[in-house]
Amino acid sequence: MAAGCWKFGTPRSARIGSRAHAWPQKHVAHEIKRPKLTRGRFASISSSVPWQCRDAAQPPPHQSLVPRSAPPPPPAESTPPMAAATAAAVPAATAAEEERRLLRLEEQAEHGGGGAWEYLCLARRLRARRPAHVLRVGLDLLNDASARSRLASEQWTLYEQVAVAAMDCQRLDVAKDCIGVLSNQFPGSTRVARLEALLFEAKGEWAEAERAYALILENNPFDQIVHKRKIAIAKAQGDMLLAVDYLNKYLELFMSDHDAWRELAETYVSLQMYKQAAFCYEELILAHPTIPLYHIAYAEVLYTMGGLENLQTAKKYYASTIQLTGGKNTRALFGVCLCTSAINQLTKGRNKEEEGSELQSLAAEALMKNYKQHAPSKAPLISSMLKNMKLS
Repeated sequence: MAAGCWKFGTPRSARIGSRAHAWPQKHVAHEIKRPKLTRGRFASISSSVPWQCRDAAQPPPHQSLVPRSAPPPPPAESTPPMAAATAAAVPAATAAEEERRLLRLEEQAEHGGGGAWEYLCLARRLRARRPAHVLRVGLDLLNDASARSRLASEQWTLYEQVAVAAMDCQRLDVAKDCIGVLSNQFPGSTRVARLEALLFEAKGEWAEAERAYALILENNPFDQIVHKRKIAIAKAQGDMLLAVDYLNKYLELFMSDHDAWRELAETYVSLQMYKQAAFCYEELILAHPTIPLYHIAYAEVLYTMGGLENLQTAKKYYASTIQLTGGKNTRALFGVCLCTSAINQLTKGRNKEEEGSELQSLAAEALMKNYKQHAPSKAPLISSMLKNMKLS
């Protein structure tokens, strides 16, 4: 059982090419005049809140139960591009350094070199899913009475962390023992009740888990984690329509949760409900207009739906993805070419747009350049494909 409420399958766009290939802005700008949009891969199971504060106050409905770092604000228009790039690189470098530190501490703790508690704290903070290592290191601490006593009140957080890792590793006996200790220490705790319901999930006892979550929601209807677990149960049983129903109900309460919008969009795509998926991606683009992933996902849904209007709109969003990625997104370059070819077939060459044809020529040229540089063996195949689409 994963520590997260669910795991998103993030589509990856193949990015080939170097930043030296500058995408001509004058040709892209015409293509990315976006139509007006119509408005209508979640927190982890374990909270970092100390157990002593577990019942201090319930957060308002619009806040997550687990603190989540807000995304950095976009750079001001006056910020030089180099300064903006440097600022964006700092968090990435910090995250990479913490990942390396986590691996060092993991190796050190598993070989008896100390740093076990530091490793577990860092794993919680990074929300790293390493259940086998967490279980081994955590059990060593729990079985050492002196080390456990030195943790004082922090030992309850350790019991919770080990319980979740044990369920993820199917060590249900260990998870049951840890939850039992927590239940004796904190009778009537909602946090322990979530763990007990999660144990039912790990056993595959879906009906029992549903009942346990229903009891929690009776006392706190705005418990985000429980709502997410209900969605996860529906998906685990393969009932995607029920998952869609739960997601829609969840978004009625927490409509600003963009991860939920994305999950709902991907679920709609899996059910081939493309109009509903397009609506979800519109919401995401309105909230995060500078994230290329949402633009290209929306374009692909429109391309799949077909029709002249959808293809023209898809082409614009592929073009916006190219602009946002500096002309380096190979998937978007392919999208422009495919949309152009499909539009030409539907219109039979009527009402050709001169600037649009120039854009497709630039896209075809960029594709060929990228493949010649990075995959020369595939270049003849790409050249043949573009010729068949009459784009080269």
